[in-house]
Amino acid sequence: MASRYHDVYAGWQRDPEGFWADAARDIDWFKPWDRVFDASQGVYGRWFTGAECNTCYNAVDRHLAGGRADQVALIHDSTITGTKRSFTYAELKREVIALASAIRNQGVGKGDRVIIYMPMVAEAAIAMLACARLGAVHSVVFGGFAAKELATRIDDAKPKLIISASCGLEPGRVVAYKPLLDGAVDLARHKPDRCLILQRPQQACDLIQGRDVDYADIVARERAAGANVDCVPVAATDPLYVLYTSGTTGQPKGVVRDNGGHMVALKWSMENEFGVKPGEAFWAASDVGWVVGHSYIVYAPLLHGCTSILYEGKPVGTPDAGAFWRVIAEHGVVALFTAPTAFRAIKKEDPQGALIPNYDLSKFRTLFLAGERADPETIKWAERNLKVPVIDHWWQTETGSPISQNPMGLGQLPVKYGSPCVPMPGYDVQVLDDAGHAVPRGTLGNVVVRLPLPPGCLPTLWNADQRFRDAYLAEFPGYYKTADAGYIDHDGYLFIMARTDDIINVAGHRLSTGGMEEVVAEHPDVAECAVIGIADEMKGQVPCGFVVLNAGVARDAASIEREVIGLVREKIGPVAAFKTVLAVKRLPKTRSGKILRGTMQKIADKEAWAMPATIDDPAILDEITVALHERGIGV
Repeated sequence: MASRYHDVYAGWQRDPEGFWADAARDIDWFKPWDRVFDASQGVYGRWFTGAECNTCYNAVDRHLAGGRADQVALIHDSTITGTKRSFTYAELKREVIALASAIRNQGVGKGDRVIIYMPMVAEAAIAMLACARLGAVHSVVFGGFAAKELATRIDDAKPKLIISASCGLEPGRVVAYKPLLDGAVDLARHKPDRCLILQRPQQACDLIQGRDVDYADIVARERAAGANVDCVPVAATDPLYVLYTSGTTGQPKGVVRDNGGHMVALKWSMENEFGVKPGEAFWAASDVGWVVGHSYIVYAPLLHGCTSILYEGKPVGTPDAGAFWRVIAEHGVVALFTAPTAFRAIKKEDPQGALIPNYDLSKFRTLFLAGERADPETIKWAERNLKVPVIDHWWQTETGSPISQNPMGLGQLPVKYGSPCVPMPGYDVQVLDDAGHAVPRGTLGNVVVRLPLPPGCLPTLWNADQRFRDAYLAEFPGYYKTADAGYIDHDGYLFIMARTDDIINVAGHRLSTGGMEEVVAEHPDVAECAVIGIADEMKGQVPCGFVVLNAGVARDAASIEREVIGLVREKIGPVAAFKTVLAVKRLPKTRSGKILRGTMQKIADKEAWAMPATIDDPAILDEITVALHERGIGV
């Protein structure tokens, strides 16, 4: 069908407040708003001021009245434990109420903070919803974060309560959470009143008398007593959660998400952007500790009346590169949202897609990729093997939902490889030079968004308005700084090429490492790659490439490295000064799949660096150091 995108986007441009007021009709409000947008409130204005609502009511309760009581709301699929649990909307409500009653009895009420430090279990989502029901502010910290990192978040959020578990599970190992939690509470200046601990059978833990409470025991008592907890009305502008940006050192940045605008934006995105209908199964293969897990495992699918999949496992190794296809087939998933890294891992292990025909993917319609750049070769591999549209889209923790996307619900636009397509309603995306002037179409620059940001975006940082201004608004007055570099082409498509920190200056030429990675990934033997800029006395910086080869490649690595250099020279030109490629076993990444290019660059330039808090496997940085030293780099 012809896309309605351009008409819808133009409608938003003509009447932004009317557009969002119309979208807000899909949310149930206890009290309507006084103003759709009030420019005088907050740092840059606030959405739906005067309105009262409750996010848990919209995600759970209203579906019982709407005929979805017996529809499955949430499926917990753990390929690591070999177990599956499902909750209908009615069952989910019972679990949420039982936990909400338990934490209310611990003194938690409207406005209080609760830290959730959990593995990928259903109780993590239930805990988020229980907090929302009470009007408490949850802050999910990625399970397994080091004690020091958790302590900084405890001190910033000042929670009354922490909800955690005895352990998390990774392929082949158990991660003990309780010692990390205890260490964090010892380190933190702020002490929570209580800690609720979910005992997992894979590794139980000792509870500290007077502080720790057994999760299952206290919830079972509330359930047996027939506890009832009504949804607490909160202001639309009240915080639903605080999510600390991953990888921060020192004082973490707490991204605030409000209740009203967040619901409006997410509900609108499910059908219009992702093309998913109420009642269908949607799967975001992320973690509840990241923004994708907040938005598209827990809140958006449930607000929309979908069945959401919460998956404990990996794309490969649990047990093989067919893990994702099993989940899609078993649960009738119509759309999968995951990181490009996951598909590069699958492609590396199963280059021909031989495992895919083993599964019934007849209900599967669309693959969505986001989290870092989706290189064209990975998209083409997925298109070829899955035979469904593969949609790259771009957003940030700060925005909570996509900034740019190919809006499947409005009708798919032509795909341009390397582009996350076009801005979504609410986002007036511009590209500026360092002085704040607009650059011509097709010119690389700083990607910014004209204020005000749309509903669902952060209104500020937790207790840090000035820090919010300094970090996001000060450099380009009147705009939100994304800290991404890219360009807009003549058709209005956005291309995100790198973080602004990853633009390198080679003899006065500003070059995108993302553009080089795009070329390197075209080599048929390359599974994934990264390009960094390293210091050079003559040119200022020169690029250095790292490549991970496909499984089963028997060719000499040196030959492949020479071919990769030739490809970049041919497609980008000698100006790139691309002369160094290192074949490595793996790339250092965060647990959410982002490649740690900045740390690699510091190692190469012999600069001081700290172990990133979110790193998946610290040993990989040793491997990178050795590979660089073997070439005489960073010695």
